[in-house]
Amino acid sequence: MAKTNPASKAAPTKLAAKTPAKSAAATATKSAVRAPARAAKNAVKTAVKAKPARARRNVPEVLGIGIIGSGGIARGVHIPGYQKLANAEVLAVSDPFEAAREGAAKQFGIEDAYEDFNEMLKRDDIHAVSVTTPNFLHAEATIAALEAGKHVLCEKPLAMNATEGQAMVDAARRTGNKLMCGFHFRFTPEIQTLKRFADAGEFGNMYYARTQALRRRGIPGWGLFISKEKNGGGPLIDIGVHMLDSTMHVLGFPKPIAVSGQTYQMFGKRKDVLGLMGQWDYKNFTVEDFAVAQIRFDNGSTLTLESSFVANQEERDKMTFQILGDKGGAQYNPLKMYTERNKTLLDITPAYLPSGVQAHHEEIKSFVQSVIDDTPVYTPGEEALEITRIIDAIYESSEAGREIRLD
Repeated sequence: MAKTNPASKAAPTKLAAKTPAKSAAATATKSAVRAPARAAKNAVKTAVKAKPARARRNVPEVLGIGIIGSGGIARGVHIPGYQKLANAEVLAVSDPFEAAREGAAKQFGIEDAYEDFNEMLKRDDIHAVSVTTPNFLHAEATIAALEAGKHVLCEKPLAMNATEGQAMVDAARRTGNKLMCGFHFRFTPEIQTLKRFADAGEFGNMYYARTQALRRRGIPGWGLFISKEKNGGGPLIDIGVHMLDSTMHVLGFPKPIAVSGQTYQMFGKRKDVLGLMGQWDYKNFTVEDFAVAQIRFDNGSTLTLESSFVANQEERDKMTFQILGDKGGAQYNPLKMYTERNKTLLDITPAYLPSGVQAHHEEIKSFVQSVIDDTPVYTPGEEALEITRIIDAIYESSEAGREIRLD
């Protein structure tokens, strides 16, 4: 039976579990997050004035792990991912909802469960945490953990906006602790292959990319995905960030200088639209259901982005991107590469790629190894912040009806 820390009951907490699947935790989360999200905003303001955190301790061979937010993404990905590793042990979970924290602790045989994550962060035997809360609490939990001397793997997106994201990155730099963002697509064999080819110069000058994260009928019928206030946006910030990050990763993360975007709300507020991921509350749908953008970079390259929860297209889900270079081109999902040799056009498909790779697990394994070896994380907070700055600019451009400069 999991233990609840008595001290955590002294004051209410605003933390809620992130729940990408229907569960008791999801039901509890919906009821709890009706209160204004002041905690995350206060955390950002406080981070600027925060006193220096405790010095980093020596890292042991087996990391003690804490989980902040015990909902679906924690149970489905993070906890089992850590438990597969010999050099990590999940010592505690936290969540303000008893059903979520006790359920997770019982399911995975974790001894301690905390109502207040701040109480969990006081433990010296916890060296790193996963932040798996709803988006609007990422900044609060991440900054608190970094200030407590913990390394952090924060689920995507990094934050609700670039202001929060910058505060998180600043906290990591100030404390010397690692901040990694959960962009797990980078760990797929296909993206890894494309990155190697791009870094080797096989595509030459990569001047254009098109990235798509499109669902035919995929508005989530659970959680906070339809709330602008709690989620920060719709498909753009939920699934679009994955393909945008993957594309930017292969491109070498050029510096964005200008963004022009448009968002649409064509289906979300209608009750006559089929929900293949559960039927959502159309009366409280406050995010976009489609977004499109053009992003220009300082090296002269251009990227277009399309992201939808609902689109009248053939595929049920389309997560893909295409890159054009002056020596070759490529597409992801399915992975193909294109070039010309001796006046002959060639289509290249790998004869072999590793099978059965679980990208989420590889992400968690990479995070743990980076902490133990004290090496840079593979999906750093700084790059996640660039993604967030672009997302902010897309929303701003759509609202203002003009291009937004980032340089």
